[in-house]
Amino acid sequence: MPLLAVGWRGLAEATTGLRPADWAALRFTLGQAAVSAAISVALAIPVARALARRHFPGRGAIVLLLGAPFILPVIVAVLGLVAVFGRGGVVNDALGALGIEAVSIYGPHGVVLAHVFFNMPLATRLILQGWATIPGERMRLAASLSFGPAETFRLLEWPMLRAVVPGIFTVIFLICTTSFAVALALGGGPRATTVELAIYQAFRFDFDLSRAALLGALQLALGALAALAALRLSLPSGFGAGLDRVAQRWDSASPGLRIQDALAILAACLFLLLPMGLILAEGARHVVDLPGAVWAAAARSLVLALTAAVATVALALAMAHAVTGQKGGWVEVAGTLSIAASPLVLGTGLYILLLPVANPVALALPVTAFVNVVLALPFALRALIPAMRDLQADYGQLSASLGLTGLTWLRLVALPRLRRPAGFAAGLTAALAAGDLGVIALFAAPDQATLPLVLYQLMGAYRMEEAKAAALVLVALSLGLFWLFERGGRHAAT
Repeated sequence: MPLLAVGWRGLAEATTGLRPADWAALRFTLGQAAVSAAISVALAIPVARALARRHFPGRGAIVLLLGAPFILPVIVAVLGLVAVFGRGGVVNDALGALGIEAVSIYGPHGVVLAHVFFNMPLATRLILQGWATIPGERMRLAASLSFGPAETFRLLEWPMLRAVVPGIFTVIFLICTTSFAVALALGGGPRATTVELAIYQAFRFDFDLSRAALLGALQLALGALAALAALRLSLPSGFGAGLDRVAQRWDSASPGLRIQDALAILAACLFLLLPMGLILAEGARHVVDLPGAVWAAAARSLVLALTAAVATVALALAMAHAVTGQKGGWVEVAGTLSIAASPLVLGTGLYILLLPVANPVALALPVTAFVNVVLALPFALRALIPAMRDLQADYGQLSASLGLTGLTWLRLVALPRLRRPAGFAAGLTAALAAGDLGVIALFAAPDQATLPLVLYQLMGAYRMEEAKAAALVLVALSLGLFWLFERGGRHAAT
């Protein structure tokens, strides 16, 4: 319904067409997304290759670290990048010591840098899974034929990359086109305005609902086209099946390649850890000095995250159960459609729907929770649908023979065996909702601000010490909720 409202209002405004500033925002959105995706994938390939070729103590922790930016609040990571590359950051301090002019993180290059920070780890994880699909028998055959690194790459690794990289590039491109908080914090002016940011400006500053809806319809079309391309852009690698042996790499034993792989892994870890390390270390010194408004915003974020987590798991359980039925395919499709939508587009549609019947500003927190439920639903379904199918295959007939249905079946059969994926889904939703700076930026009154919005306001007021302390609280809240839900589900399932 929100998407239909945006489409209807956007079509009504389509007669006037897009303004020159809107076309500029569209060009920048597409350009920065393409550049960000290309750099993310290009940097991820050597890191994934190094992790695939090397086995060492701590490798599992590094692979786990690569998943952290996905649940890390965006505004916190932006603050960390400012601490490294900003006016008084580490990089400019080093350049000043060398007598070199300082660089600015604000503008198009800052948007691209932040997108690479978030998406390079994701690309690395996905490409690393592609390397794992190369059967160990192919590596043994390559070693018996005396393949060197060049031959191994050309005949084994390049076909795999050709199969997986186009889809990964398109997924990251889609993520970058729907980015809002990065452009809001680092855009730095009209030259770095994305379609998402243009929606926010039309809504928040001009209160031009028709133009916001038109831009929202444009953003929805971009997301839908990118999502369709991501589904189709993949080529078969043609490796065939293997015997699941460990893929030993005889082609990469030379000291030069070991040093090359070590440098790639070290650079990736430094790129990911330095911004966050600076923020957390500096923030710890000022947490006790935070004003009461920050703690009130943290409480609102906690309530919002818990509400979204419970609602998402309840909805995902019902939909996953329906998917296992004979005609449940449409339910799965409906549950994944929101992956092509953005929070601002959904928020704009909800505002249009609510405006005739209620005050949308008074409903800022419920609307924000609802949008987070919709956006987290595809990830929750991916975790719960396979487990629900296994549950129905293993216990469906027995449950039917015992007459277990409804809440009794849910309490005695489903929940005890679905606690692990349900805990993961709840933790992921809670972490994403706690760190979300999207719909709340459209709706919130000053007394309704959540912690990410307060953090952004502190950054805008150049109260950087308090901003870093608030960032520490937000990281603890997001990651703590994820850990508690995920560990609770894992513990209850054992």
